[in-house]
Amino acid sequence: MSRKNLKTLFHMNLAEYKNEYNCRFNDEDTIHLPVNIGEYPAFICQTPEIYKIIVNIERMDKAVSEIKLPGVAEEQYINKCLIDEIILTNNIEGVHSTRKEIGDILHDLSNKSKRNRFVGLVAKYEKLAQREKIDFKCCEDIRRLYDDIFYEEIEAIEPENLPDGKIFRKSAVEVLSPSQKVIHNGLYPESKIIDTMEKSLFILNDESLDFLIRIAVFHYFFGYIHPFYDGNGRTSRFISSYLLSQNLNPLIAFRLSYTIKENIKKYYDAFDICNNPLNKGELTPFVEMFLGIVEASMKQLLNSLEDKLSRLCFYDDFINFLYKHNKNASKLYSVLIQASLFTNIGISRDELISYMECSENTLRKMLSGIPEELLLINQRKNKKFYLLNLDEVDKRIQEDFSAKTPNLDINPIK
Repeated sequence: MSRKNLKTLFHMNLAEYKNEYNCRFNDEDTIHLPVNIGEYPAFICQTPEIYKIIVNIERMDKAVSEIKLPGVAEEQYINKCLIDEIILTNNIEGVHSTRKEIGDILHDLSNKSKRNRFVGLVAKYEKLAQREKIDFKCCEDIRRLYDDIFYEEIEAIEPENLPDGKIFRKSAVEVLSPSQKVIHNGLYPESKIIDTMEKSLFILNDESLDFLIRIAVFHYFFGYIHPFYDGNGRTSRFISSYLLSQNLNPLIAFRLSYTIKENIKKYYDAFDICNNPLNKGELTPFVEMFLGIVEASMKQLLNSLEDKLSRLCFYDDFINFLYKHNKNASKLYSVLIQASLFTNIGISRDELISYMECSENTLRKMLSGIPEELLLINQRKNKKFYLLNLDEVDKRIQEDFSAKTPNLDINPIK
């Protein structure tokens, strides 16, 4: 936070608190929003901190977009980040899921006969990765998204938590802390939910405001409204991920929950500050916090990509030198190294056959020529996924460098 929030100022100096509120609310650069937080009109001060963060995000987004990964690496990295994002958005809400569980669903989405509790969530994030267009123009759009993600899951586990109003919930709801303390009451009745959501969507689609500020504000309003009995946090984070992916590099969509989890206290504290009547409707603390999370996400993404690309270039240089007369071996090792760097489980046999442009029999012979301690195989249901043990590769490179006789001992397949 670039300056003290109003809630804090109230407990320090009442006269200064009143004066500061008037100055902030009436400043010519203040953004006034058509939504009340309690009895106070919501507003945002366009602080230097907000502009600084926005500039940093846009600068790093350009740097991320300039990084070009090989086809295998790019596809595998998207899947890895997608799985991690789903696990963490579940985890924030205390919902347990594993990489294996989410990975199995992702690789088997075409199987309509089996309904796993996370199928809707995985399917929606997978479509996000495919750049599917989603509208957020009206309340019905929000409900449609919610049904796509959660309806079958909640119906199977806790049907009493399904929306029971015209669009959203019709009963009151309390938001509890991990210690079961009431920290917020969602809006009520449903008519108020609908009215406030419509105003929030109007703000979200107001192109006179910077898109990052709009995303941050809508994320806050969604939590403040709390339109459903269950799934509000995951729905809100998906919407924010989607909106970020439409305006920034798409990979940022799969980093949001990770960074929120890392900064979970700041995240909840910002909600608490802005919900408090003493803060008198100022949303600047939340906007600064949320944009700071996007900035941190972008920085982590950029650092991760640069590090992995640097390692990939290092390994490729070694492999190309080692197998300069065996293009098949060089290509196979390169693909397996990409799978090791950019995935959690590896690359499937079918994908390997496609990238190697060879028969299954030829691929089997090539894989059998890789030393056992180098090749890792993950079994998922009836599929095998392959990658290299990079610790072992590093060890061999070090040994080969010392001996000046580089050799990874693969069978030469023409």
